[in-house]
Amino acid sequence: MLEASLPQAFFLAAPMVTTRPPSPLSPSPPIVLRGVSWPTYKTLMAEVGGDRAWRIAYDRGVLELRMPLEEHEEPKGLLESFVEAIADELEIEVRKLGSLTLEREDLARAVEPDSCFYIQNEAAVRGRKIDLSNDPPPDLVIESDYTNSSVNKQSIYAALGVPELWRYTHQRLLVYARVEDGYEEQNSSLAFPSLPIDEVGSFIEQSRTLGQRSAVRLFRQRIQAILKEQRG
Repeated sequence: MLEASLPQAFFLAAPMVTTRPPSPLSPSPPIVLRGVSWPTYKTLMAEVGGDRAWRIAYDRGVLELRMPLEEHEEPKGLLESFVEAIADELEIEVRKLGSLTLEREDLARAVEPDSCFYIQNEAAVRGRKIDLSNDPPPDLVIESDYTNSSVNKQSIYAALGVPELWRYTHQRLLVYARVEDGYEEQNSSLAFPSLPIDEVGSFIEQSRTLGQRSAVRLFRQRIQAILKEQRG
């Protein structure tokens, strides 16, 4: 259980703790702590360290702790492989940083995406330890949605300046681009205009019968065909 992995300091520091009742898709419901100051959040994160399975989202005093599910991790891993496959076919560099903690003290916001990539800004952060007070945010974040969140992650990503967000939900990939007041769904990817958005869900579903690597190979072949057509 998620609660068992938390030090007592979490509950002493933020007495307003809520959990949601378990459901078939969420055997370990998220824990929400309210009234958590930024210094307290940093102290708690330092105490538990980076060797933990659960992920966080923090928005101006509200801290949510969530344990990833198998149904959540598998699509995320395939989307990562798809990004890498497109990058290989385009012969460009990307930097995958997984669930890197993205945080800005001046905004009192922090979040750990399911995965994130530097693409357009890869060269600017190559080999660097990321510090969002000086470095640009990731060019792409990925969220695989199988449970609801008490924290509006899109507003956190928008505040941090992340230009593109992919959400995989209900067997569909939704692609969003950052606009002035948040995000708008798009018909094409900012980072990868050749991505066949409407077909991504079918490749992920095929992995359940063909296997993950077979699905990635099929996706790569589809990208090769699209790029060949575009190049004439």
